[in-house]
Amino acid sequence: MKSSSGAHYIALDHVRALAAFMVGTWHFIHSFGVAGPVPLEYTPALFPLALLDEGHTGVSLFMALSGYLFAKLLDGKTINYAAFIWNRVLRLFPLLLIVILIVGVKKFQAGESISSYAYLIARGILFPTLPNGGWSITVEVHYYLILPLFLWMLKKSRFLPLTILVAAFVLRWFIYHVQGEIQSLAYWTIVGRIDQFAIGMLVFQFRSYFVRRHVLAITILTGFTIFFWYFDLRGGFYFGPSYPSPRPIWLFLMTIEGIVYAIGIAWYESSFSHSTTGVSKLIGRMGEWSYSFYLLHRFTTPESVKFIHERIMDLSNFYLSCAWSAILFLLTMPVMYLSFRFIEMPFLKLRKHYIVATHKKLETSSQTIQPGSSAETLKQAAEL
Repeated sequence: MKSSSGAHYIALDHVRALAAFMVGTWHFIHSFGVAGPVPLEYTPALFPLALLDEGHTGVSLFMALSGYLFAKLLDGKTINYAAFIWNRVLRLFPLLLIVILIVGVKKFQAGESISSYAYLIARGILFPTLPNGGWSITVEVHYYLILPLFLWMLKKSRFLPLTILVAAFVLRWFIYHVQGEIQSLAYWTIVGRIDQFAIGMLVFQFRSYFVRRHVLAITILTGFTIFFWYFDLRGGFYFGPSYPSPRPIWLFLMTIEGIVYAIGIAWYESSFSHSTTGVSKLIGRMGEWSYSFYLLHRFTTPESVKFIHERIMDLSNFYLSCAWSAILFLLTMPVMYLSFRFIEMPFLKLRKHYIVATHKKLETSSQTIQPGSSAETLKQAAEL
């Protein structure tokens, strides 16, 4: 989405749309829980589709994308941190507050305790208790709080963020040996998600290495889908063998996801020419409106699934459910646009410019201008 600096990267909007679809499909096909329409124990025969059957991994794609995007926006720049935080508040909080209010009204109508709900909202400052996926906003805000440390590290060395990965792993290992499980912290909090932000920022520094490395990128992505299919087969998120899982895979699952997704993002953005018209533009719009979809689809998905399952066709078939999820994703786009246009956009107009100065020039040693270079690369070179 177009930032306050005027930058707009449609390829990253494509990735954002994919992440939203993965999360939406996860909630669609498993909206009845263990009982269906698709049982949580199910594993698709087509291994790439395990990423939809375990579509919660779309959140990891969002996190890696966030780290990559902010590294791209802030690379070599001095920022006004207060203005940066102000912009992020304007971007995230208006719609989140409306969602919190709607959920509160529904709980009141159902006779549930409003004081207990208010307590959960207050806990959401630190813990994953905000409704409708709002827990991930808590994680994102925690990332913003430590972002200056990341930027300082990158100024010193492109490899210095690796120390954060090591420190986070050691912390998870210690907690795992004390508590006997780490899934609940690795998945839901910055304790695990910090890897994905750090890896996204780190891979951006080496993005030129993945330009047109199609065989390498496809091999990595294919290997990851096979790995995730096996993860799904072994019980996935909820049955590995229980929730929270005692398996040590959660020590490094967030790291693996971050590495693969960040590499995929760098390859996709840097290796192709992305049109701003036609289908590319449409998918880009879906990415722009994905925040609305992410927070609002939980209101409509259960009833939509119930209506289709009871009145149109049986959704217990995984492949049919995925197809219906795609249809519903497209059908909700007008609503998502209205949310973006009338709830989010008015606040976006209040954003401030937070870039104070730019110090870093294009590194021609690692990003040589050659025939066929991307339009963005050529434009950067012309502006130097």
